Amino acid sequence: MHSFLIPHLSFLNSVARQVLDYCGESSVFAFYGEMGVGKTTFIKALCEELGVDFSNSPSFSIVNEYVAKDGKCVYHFDFYRLNSSEEIFDIGYEEYIDSGNKCFMEWAEKMEQYLPDNCVKIYLQELPDGSREIKIVNRLSL
Repeated sequence: MHSFLIPHLSFLNSVARQVLDYCGESSVFAFYGEMGVGKTTFIKALCEELGVDFSNSPSFSIVNEYVAKDGKCVYHFDFYRLNSSEEIFDIGYEEYIDSGNKCFMEWAEKMEQYLPDNCVKIYLQELPDGSREIKIVNRLSL
C-alpha cells in the first residue's frame, strides 16, 4: 500500500500526476470513499493530467467516454445509480476494462465481484483538518 496527501485543492493535479506515475501502466482503477470526499474531483484531475479537455463535459450516466489529446480514450464509470449488476454488462463493461484504456470507477463496491485481478483500488478519506488522504492498493498484492 502507498499513500498520498492532498493538503489543499491547489495540490490536486500534482498529486494526480504522482498517482498516475506510481501506478504506471495500470489501466483499471476502483475508487472508494464516503459521499463528498472528492472521488469525482480527483478523477477529473487524473483525466486532466492525461490530457482530457472538459470544456464540453457530457451529462453524467453510468459511463462517460473522454478522449485525451493523444487520442486515447478514458472511461469514467459512476456505479452509484446502479440498480443491478446486469446493467454493467448491458453497457459493455467487459469491453471497456479489456480495452487497455484508463477506466476510473466510482462506487466500485457495488460491483466488487466483477473487478479484474489487476485492478488498482484507491481509497479516499477526509482527515480532520480537511485534507484528503489517498491510499492505493493493487489487488494482486492483497
